Amino acid sequence: MNKTERKSATSLALLMAFRMLGLFMILPIFTLYAHTLIGATPQLIGLALGIYGLTQACLQIPFGMLSDKFGRKPIIFIGLVLFALGSVIAALSHSIHGVILGRALQGGGAIGAVIIALLADSTRDEDRTKAMAVLGMTIGFAFAIAVVLGPILNTIVGVRGIFWLTAILALIGIILLFCVVPTPTKTVFHRDAEPVPALFKNILSNTQLLRLDLGIFIQHGILTASFIVIPVALQHAAGVKESHQWILYLPVLLIAYCVMVPFIIIAEKKRKMKAVFIGSILVITISEALLWRWHASITMFVIALLLFFTAFTILEASLPSLVSKIAPAGSKGTAMGIYSTAQFLGIFIGGVVGGTIYAHNGITGVFTLCAAAGLLWLIIAVSMKNPPHLATKMFSLQNFKQQDVKTLTTVLKTITGVYEVLISQEEQTVYLKVDSQTFKADALKEY
Repeated sequence: MNKTERKSATSLALLMAFRMLGLFMILPIFTLYAHTLIGATPQLIGLALGIYGLTQACLQIPFGMLSDKFGRKPIIFIGLVLFALGSVIAALSHSIHGVILGRALQGGGAIGAVIIALLADSTRDEDRTKAMAVLGMTIGFAFAIAVVLGPILNTIVGVRGIFWLTAILALIGIILLFCVVPTPTKTVFHRDAEPVPALFKNILSNTQLLRLDLGIFIQHGILTASFIVIPVALQHAAGVKESHQWILYLPVLLIAYCVMVPFIIIAEKKRKMKAVFIGSILVITISEALLWRWHASITMFVIALLLFFTAFTILEASLPSLVSKIAPAGSKGTAMGIYSTAQFLGIFIGGVVGGTIYAHNGITGVFTLCAAAGLLWLIIAVSMKNPPHLATKMFSLQNFKQQDVKTLTTVLKTITGVYEVLISQEEQTVYLKVDSQTFKADALKEY
């Protein structure tokens, strides 16, 4: 990447991180705080925790489409304002209903897809994958930092203070957007970064992609439902004070991320993606079963959380990779848009169902639900086909001597390692699905 592309990637990744921190810092502490709010019930606590997923799921694709018409930065600005407004409402609220409204507005600032589109506008085709990787890694680290930082900040400023901090981060994001993020020379539609409505039917009829959509739905449903009761179980069953819970999360997450790396390498380099994927689902299921049976034991709690976060981080990295491998050439943006929608719906359903189960069946009921959901996911995933180990490569059409689309498509398909070809004349881009081990980019030079 050149200097401008690196600046775009790092500044937009930071912008995304600010938003992720704001959404997830309250995850490990919210339930204990919410019990102090007027009108709080377990069902409403679950709704407050998960409601942002519903508004995010409903608005992320429309926001992306609006950004094609009105520009990326204006839509991101609107999203950040909504996010800040929601944070302020949640900070000022003394009732659970006010916090629900604030969280819904936070999710209404659904700018993730627009940030990805802006990053695509700011990078060349051949460097876009690297830029997206920077964004993806930042999101992963932001989640881990939020889970640890939330309990620490809670002891200093409380949950209301965290909501105020979230609003401040949104305002800093606005300054970053207009003062640091480079403005691309033009806004262009990108099939690899944005949904194509005409492709929805094909993507939704792809059973392999649907398995992955269902998987991310269940995974984030389990995450949200689990964190409705994990803070309560740690404090009341395992005897860990609210102010000390970060001491447990920090080493668990550090170890989980260290363990994740070799498994991702094995999955990608050794082509053991399905085995690692299925194994991770099994480990999440086992972790929830351990929490169900031994959540009163601090030792077993730590072991279960370590298993959970290790498997969770592996799946967070491998699921988008699987979507990219399976999606047809030129369809990645559409496949990822549907995938992200399923993810946010999972957060919402996890909060609503988890809160309802907590109200009627307590802590053990929620962990039982999550273990059962993991088992269902395992059954569905076992039947998936071995994913093709293909990567998407993009090249400007102007780089090719041969401009006739049919002829160029036929010729490109004969190159070793090329499995799919799609040429978009509108974008002036060639999309290839290739086997990275056998494909040589130098082979394209003669065409």
